[in-house]
Amino acid sequence: MQLQHPRGLYLLFATEMWERFSYYGMRALFALFMVNALMYDKVQASEIYGSFTGLVYMAPLLGGYISDRYWGNRRSIIVGALLMAAGQFMMFTSGLFHADAATATPFLYGGLGLLIAGNGLFKPNISSMVGQLYPVGDKRVDSAFTIFYMGINAGSLIAPLICGTLGDTGNPDDFKWGFFAAGVGMLFSLVLFLLFKNKHLVDPAGKPIGMPPQAKVDASGNKIAHEPLTHVEKQRLAVILILSAFVIFFWSAFEQAGASLTFFASEQTNRDLLGFTIPASYFQSINPLSVVIFAPIFAWIWTKLGNRGAEPNSPMKMAIGLLFLAVGYLVIAFGVEGVTADTKVSMMWLVSLYMLHTFGELCLSPIGLSLVVKLSPARLTSLMMGIWFLSNAAANKFAGMLSELYPEPGMPSPELLGYTVSNLHDFFMLFVFMAGAAAAILFALSSTLKKMMHGIN
Repeated sequence: MQLQHPRGLYLLFATEMWERFSYYGMRALFALFMVNALMYDKVQASEIYGSFTGLVYMAPLLGGYISDRYWGNRRSIIVGALLMAAGQFMMFTSGLFHADAATATPFLYGGLGLLIAGNGLFKPNISSMVGQLYPVGDKRVDSAFTIFYMGINAGSLIAPLICGTLGDTGNPDDFKWGFFAAGVGMLFSLVLFLLFKNKHLVDPAGKPIGMPPQAKVDASGNKIAHEPLTHVEKQRLAVILILSAFVIFFWSAFEQAGASLTFFASEQTNRDLLGFTIPASYFQSINPLSVVIFAPIFAWIWTKLGNRGAEPNSPMKMAIGLLFLAVGYLVIAFGVEGVTADTKVSMMWLVSLYMLHTFGELCLSPIGLSLVVKLSPARLTSLMMGIWFLSNAAANKFAGMLSELYPEPGMPSPELLGYTVSNLHDFFMLFVFMAGAAAAILFALSSTLKKMMHGIN
């Protein structure tokens, strides 16, 4: 059995790393830019943030369809990268004219639109290509996605540090430089892919992967329109759809990092360290740093448990991820209990939350990506990856709605389904209840879902 991974994996790793640098660099500044440069209120900023991130994850459904039906992975990735680079430079232009709302706003929305369209073509196809590097049934696929996921988080790690340093200076005029750096990062991603795709993106037999689909014909030479799904394929696809519903609860709480948790870091966290005030955007690097550190440890844990015949199945791992998420919010809810609006708490509460959320992410996200590839028929892989990301779309829109419940001093207490959010403790406990309930239900369903996967773990 081969143990070494193909070089194409590391090309996809680097391509995705710089694309994620671009996206997360922009995301680290986006809410702060709207509030501090464009002078939007937090409710409006949260609404726009939620709509943008929701559409970012909705677009891969169309991008996956275009790839599977017409363009193939390679062409979709190239076009997507060009659109995203153009979007980042439009964000730069919006920052350049931030003092003039009439000029800045069209560039803002134009940039967001290009980022959404580009991500739709890029994201499902870069993920789908990872699985194509390996023969069917290869046990290296799970570890390949762990390595690939580290690339995602390496980009996410350095993005807030570089883009935040350039853009989050306290001077609204500087946001544009953070967006400019994000655009340069996207160009790096594109250039790497163009230079090395033909050499390294091949299957085990040496044939290029990610090419436009070839029409299948029957014995008479007629085109076959659609191959019907078998019973096993239908059940496996049903597992993807069921798990996608639980992913919504995970990411809607996790993605508070870009909105409500950024506001919390900016306003109620003591960010002074050795005479230096840590920018609020820097806290978004805790999660990707933790992924890079702990991903190999989690892979080692799963391997050890597997050798003993005690490795949890994939739905069980994802339920554990939801449980870690709930515990993270429980910790910070304890830290802010009784705290007034003018009191700043230790940054260790926020650091602890991000660490626990990272553990949850490692139990859920790379496992989910790998499972989509393993459970999907080859002819539908990119489309199913798009459907998987569609759950992220719903989650991010929901995250923006939940962020609007963030309590503001002197404002009426917001409510959700009869639950009143009077203070930060109430706000964070909302996520404890939500993630905890989802974890309990998924634990109960895990054995049934395992049967529906028909031998795939």
